Amino acid sequence: MTAFVFLFFVVLTIASAAVVLISRNVLYSAFSLMVTFLGIAALYVFAGADFLAVTQIMVYVGGILVLLVFGVMLTRNKADRGTGQANVIRTEHSRTFWGILTAGGIFAILSTILAKARFDTVERNHYELIERKTTIQELGIGLLTDYALPFEVAGILLMVALLGAAYLSGKAKNFGTKE
Repeated sequence: MTAFVFLFFVVLTIASAAVVLISRNVLYSAFSLMVTFLGIAALYVFAGADFLAVTQIMVYVGGILVLLVFGVMLTRNKADRGTGQANVIRTEHSRTFWGILTAGGIFAILSTILAKARFDTVERNHYELIERKTTIQELGIGLLTDYALPFEVAGILLMVALLGAAYLSGKAKNFGTKE
């Protein structure tokens, strides 16, 4: 059953990544990118990297992708303003040949590396003896005890950068008008 679920997430991740590449609609590509990020997070869970899976979901799906979707949804084309039509942003496919050639080359190199790699297998009775530890608890304790000061400083710097960006965007909007 575990192998079936793993293969499901592999196929889901590859298929949604292909939709990101093929789709000409930016909003559909963003939603497919979300499914790709979630599939990668699931593969991190299978690899035993709990912290990376949570970080993948929190940072990429929860932060960056939401900003991308809101940016696409709130951006209106000058020709569409006042017409009441749906907001559709389409991209042009250019340099498809070079993209396919580059992706094929990278695929060939990675396939060659994987074919030549030696993977040591663990017998089933030895696998049961290995204790699986999660890293999230240790990282959480470390961030809130030993590394609390750098964590808070990073938060303050990010907040100042956000306030600066909001201030500058407000200035740019009112630029050239008399107050």
